[in-house]
Amino acid sequence: MSTTAKKDTPEQAEFRAYCRQWLQDNHPGEPPVALPQSELELSDPAALEWLQAWQKSAYDAGLVGADFDKEHGGGGKTDCQRIANQEMQAAKTPFLPNLIGLRMSAPPIAIHGQEDVKRELLPKLLSGEEIWCQGFSEPGAGSDLANQSTFAEKQGDKWIVNGHKVWTTLAHFASWMILLCRTSKDDKYKGLSFFVIPMKSEGVTVRPLIKLTGETGFNEVLFENVVLDDRYRLGEVGEGWQVAMTTLTHERGAGPITIPQAGGMDTEDKLDVFSTGPLIELAKKSYRNGKPAANDAGVRDELMQLLIRERAMQENDRRQRVKELNDNPVRLSLQHKLLLTEFHQDLAQLGYEIEGAGSTLYANDPNAPDAGQWPLAYMNSFGMTIAAGTNEIQRNILGERVLGLPKTK
Repeated sequence: MSTTAKKDTPEQAEFRAYCRQWLQDNHPGEPPVALPQSELELSDPAALEWLQAWQKSAYDAGLVGADFDKEHGGGGKTDCQRIANQEMQAAKTPFLPNLIGLRMSAPPIAIHGQEDVKRELLPKLLSGEEIWCQGFSEPGAGSDLANQSTFAEKQGDKWIVNGHKVWTTLAHFASWMILLCRTSKDDKYKGLSFFVIPMKSEGVTVRPLIKLTGETGFNEVLFENVVLDDRYRLGEVGEGWQVAMTTLTHERGAGPITIPQAGGMDTEDKLDVFSTGPLIELAKKSYRNGKPAANDAGVRDELMQLLIRERAMQENDRRQRVKELNDNPVRLSLQHKLLLTEFHQDLAQLGYEIEGAGSTLYANDPNAPDAGQWPLAYMNSFGMTIAAGTNEIQRNILGERVLGLPKTK
């Protein structure tokens, strides 16, 4: 029994045993189609359909949305979602495809939405039947998120939306979007409001953006005179910035709502490029000057540095679950997001360096080492160091809000 399991309440211990048994009996097994490295790169409708079926089965079993209120489609439990997360991760289940919905959309809906909107949207969000996307970034509003120009004009009990969003992950599959936009030009921050918007609305156009990997997880979305009901506004008019902070706080892992999160699944065509184990195996089977790369002192040193960082993050994750050790509720969560994304980037970089000339082969090349997953992971890693606010922004927040340093000019 793990240390975490020993600290479970009776309700949590019962739920853990249930999750473990259910996963043992209902693990979806090897997918019938190739899966991308993460939900952020989903582009194959067949892969999405299989993953949605998996999320729906986990939701029906109570492993997704465990802590949400029953009247909003949840399990009505207390601090049990983290138990389900731990067991799904231990069972190495597939990722949950509705990442934007679970991590970024459900919290602001649950906290700021009207009761009828919660009842309408949360059940199918949690089950994965309806995919969500995030309408934050614009061509002129990236790190400076408040520089929104997409505008919503009030007309009676409706809003008319016009504008342009970019880097919109999963918009090509999404039924709904969380939308931050300007409703007044009088104040940069107080002129923002927050909505949820149906993606099938007349006037919404989705255009895929092709990444250097050839994948199409990102999109741009254009709004031309899109009519939106006022009931889909979250929070008061002019309070969009505060609602957006609810989204970003949960996206960075520092919010009060525990987000459902499945495990890291190895498949025949995809290995786990987010941990050191497969990288060590790569070093053992890759050769330099007639000897395994694992015998090279420089490679061994870099592997050890990554192992140390990986263990430190695991211990920080444990510490994060102990309330008495968290004097500042955002510190460890923001630190974890910052360090984890850079760890994954460095891990993938060492992987393609170990492969040497083999790293120049694309993932579809049958001769590519480890099916080309290491250079692909390195290219994809930059999206995560940018997402949820760039890592430079994360350092600013940690410096100002945790260390008490002066605000940057």
